Amino acid sequence: MLGDDEDVFDSVTWESPAAPQDTVGFATPSGPGYRQATAAESEEGRGPYDPKWEGYLITSVKDPVKELAETKDAYVSYLVSAKTNLPVFSMPNPSSRRRFQDFVFLRDHLSRDFPACVVPPLPDKHRLEYVTGDRFSPEFMERRRLELHRFLQRLSRHPTLQRSTLLRAFFESTEWHVHMHQHVAHPPGPEQSAGVIDSISDTLLNAFSRVRKPDERFLAMREGVDKFEEGLALSERLWTRMRTRTNGEYLPRPPLRAHVSGVRVSEAEGDGNPEPGEDLTGDYHDLAVAVQGLGFLESGITDPLNHFSNTLLEFSALLRHTTHTTSDPFLVHLHSLLMYSHANRAVLKLRDQKQMDFEELSDYLSGVTAERDRLAAVISGHAGSTGLGLGAYIKDRVDALRGADDDRSRVERMRNLDGKIKELQDAVTTAHETSDAFSDETLREQTIFQHGKDAEMKEMFGNLADGQIEFYRAAMEEWERIIPIIQRIRVDV
Repeated sequence: MLGDDEDVFDSVTWESPAAPQDTVGFATPSGPGYRQATAAESEEGRGPYDPKWEGYLITSVKDPVKELAETKDAYVSYLVSAKTNLPVFSMPNPSSRRRFQDFVFLRDHLSRDFPACVVPPLPDKHRLEYVTGDRFSPEFMERRRLELHRFLQRLSRHPTLQRSTLLRAFFESTEWHVHMHQHVAHPPGPEQSAGVIDSISDTLLNAFSRVRKPDERFLAMREGVDKFEEGLALSERLWTRMRTRTNGEYLPRPPLRAHVSGVRVSEAEGDGNPEPGEDLTGDYHDLAVAVQGLGFLESGITDPLNHFSNTLLEFSALLRHTTHTTSDPFLVHLHSLLMYSHANRAVLKLRDQKQMDFEELSDYLSGVTAERDRLAAVISGHAGSTGLGLGAYIKDRVDALRGADDDRSRVERMRNLDGKIKELQDAVTTAHETSDAFSDETLREQTIFQHGKDAEMKEMFGNLADGQIEFYRAAMEEWERIIPIIQRIRVDV
């Protein structure tokens, strides 16, 4: 049983050990996760559920390298580096090489050490490339690098996770494997030890339990998450359909090696191009071939028609290039953001679980107390005045048949129930404090998630807009180049 003086919420604390707040002298970028809270913000400007920033952390993942290339144990390592002024770090620019399994360890243990934090998901490892052997291709390694880069960016935007000692070791440690073993053997926080709340409440809850007294604040949050995920899923579905109609079936593929404005495109360019007629790029390809054939028949305008055919091929290649460099990354980021929102939903669900712990323990305590009162009423001869009804009467008859109907056994049972009631009262108090504390942390966490979501949405749609602007600019140049050539064609009537 947890003691009264024990902190029941160490595992999800937001505050790191005391550190100097004077970080003047660093050029800090702006934006959530990259700024520091001033003294005025800490005391006056911050609300009760606003996060506390102690500095900035800027991370990057680059330079994927195939290690042990000629062996069956080959793997890919990535250079992870950071720029920070956080006091928890021992150097301002740490860097090291890590493999995907190291990222998995980091993610899993951050989730365990900080259960109230929205720890971002990692990209799925069970890809077709692991079966076909293409996981060492430059295209796959680059996609994986971008996904891992986004994972660390999300950690760096979180004011608690960015200050975790495990994340610091991930960037700084030259003996990472030793640190991993030490972390497993001696995990931080008291959550590993089982107490009364674990041994009792876990046996009471099941997958069909619901919060009986829902908090309106979290109902609104869940509704917001539902709408956000519904919007993301709809956007993903529509953009996938549009991408398919533009350039065939959506599969993560690398950008074309050859491109675009000013470069003649041959019919055989690019592996994996869709068959003509199956999509918009194929339709432009078919049209280019038809115009080229028409030029052979019209000897007087063969050269202008060949120019027009080449422009159609250029535009087809431009569509394909834009798909691979803009639409595909947008879809990947959209899906990643949806998975990130699922992690946020899991935290809300865990908060509900904490409240259900308290509610179920309270009901259990009420039942044990009612049983104790029933026994006391029977002993005093006032069983009928307890109002316990038919159930109590049947229980009395069963006790009589079992030979447990004498006052001595009832007194012994009452003594046991009194001890159980005291234990349950302590457990209910602990569960209530834990539920309230977890609710407060969840409110702070939603503010942090909203900051990160806003930053990602701005980045995602900004990249999409930039890509579309570049596409239309290049398309205009192509068509403006061919218009004078077409206008010089003279047709005798």
